[in-house]
Amino acid sequence: MNFKALIYYLGLFCFPISILSFVNILYSSYFDYFLNIESYTITLFISFAFGFSFYLLGKNSLKRLDFFEQIILIFCTYLLISLLISIPYYLSNYQITFINSLFESFSGLTTTGFTIFDNIKYLDPTLILWRSSTQWIGGLYFLIFLILLFSNNQFNFKLTYLTYGSEGSINNESNIKKIILKIFLIYSFLSIIIFTLFSLTDIRLYNALNLSMSIISTGGFLPTNSLKSIIIENQQKIILVIALIILILNIFFFTNFFKFKKIIKNHQEDLFVIFIAFIFNAIILLYVKELSFLNATVSVFSSLSNSGISISNIPDNMTLYFLFLTIIGGSILSNTSGIKFLRIYVLFKSTSSEILRLVRPNNIINQKILFTDTKIQTEDIKISFLIFISFFISIFILSGVLVLDSISFEKSFKLSILTLTNTTTSNLFGVGNINFSNLLTSSKIWLIIFMIVGKIELISFFLIIRKFLIKN
Repeated sequence: MNFKALIYYLGLFCFPISILSFVNILYSSYFDYFLNIESYTITLFISFAFGFSFYLLGKNSLKRLDFFEQIILIFCTYLLISLLISIPYYLSNYQITFINSLFESFSGLTTTGFTIFDNIKYLDPTLILWRSSTQWIGGLYFLIFLILLFSNNQFNFKLTYLTYGSEGSINNESNIKKIILKIFLIYSFLSIIIFTLFSLTDIRLYNALNLSMSIISTGGFLPTNSLKSIIIENQQKIILVIALIILILNIFFFTNFFKFKKIIKNHQEDLFVIFIAFIFNAIILLYVKELSFLNATVSVFSSLSNSGISISNIPDNMTLYFLFLTIIGGSILSNTSGIKFLRIYVLFKSTSSEILRLVRPNNIINQKILFTDTKIQTEDIKISFLIFISFFISIFILSGVLVLDSISFEKSFKLSILTLTNTTTSNLFGVGNINFSNLLTSSKIWLIIFMIVGKIELISFFLIIRKFLIKN
């Protein structure tokens, strides 16, 4: 185990928390919000101390990590960074318990959006900004983690290269750094674009800033108790739809945004997801006639992007429909969770091919992605199947433990799906009234564990178990 390299990278991941703390200190000082400024100062010093110490300890190490070390790095990052993020909650003047502070920080970093705050109307604006910014950094970390995982051949989902385009080899260390920098620039640029568009529609700059950070990360933390109080006009809803569409797309889609041929060649998955979304949208409008086109579109893309935010009332008989959309998710190299559309397509394609082989054994079966020359590999099918099975095993496990903690079966089942897809609770899914602060400590711990599972998938746990418990 390359412990020095692990420590080195953990140190690097600590520095952005120092920057966020410093920004909150400046914001507090400029607007005279001194209620919790000490907590951000303490977080700044602690995160910088961890970052600088770890950097010094590991700077002379061999920086290349194998796949299992990368998974361990991701786990350790979520644990350490969430602890740092929890400090402002715990040291605030709102008497938040340690477990509640930790729950809020994990929920933010994994972009899940579950919150212990029932009413944020009177919450310190700096703490609201802290919640949103931690979601933003969580979304960025997740995209970086994806690149780290895909850079190792042992866990490559080869069809991802179809959507990866001409970004270059991700097995080359120097190129990985360039790709991570590109991700940061694209992610930041899209955040600024969304913020600017919201600001131009008469939304308060403060609300626009928090909303843009929450949306780009697929998080669910809002600057107000209800999104309906912010998104009112049709032009605001249109911008919200655009922002949600951005979320379900491959992050590198935007490097080819003005290159039509490259989009057609390298981003079929993105085009399929958008097409499927509008098909589902048409079905909803057919069955729920009281919904306007814009409200229905927001609901569909909010579910697919795993944001979970809602601006409309949804009939109870449609909640499972939107839960299904959260399970699908967006493109593989997007900030969305869920199983992902391409994996579902691979499973559907391979299953239908096997059925055709039984019916017509002498026929040659087309095993290619639709409209492409990319052949579906056996490895791709195996990984898709493992992820699909592990996802539903996770739902079964989490639902079971939540029921044991006296949560109704229906609510436990829905909450399990939302946890594993890192989607916030809302009336879209019939679970908009859960008071997370009043849950049992054991329930909160289980939800925290499965927030991480949902973000990096249960198969990662299986691989770690194989590494440490099964020799050879």
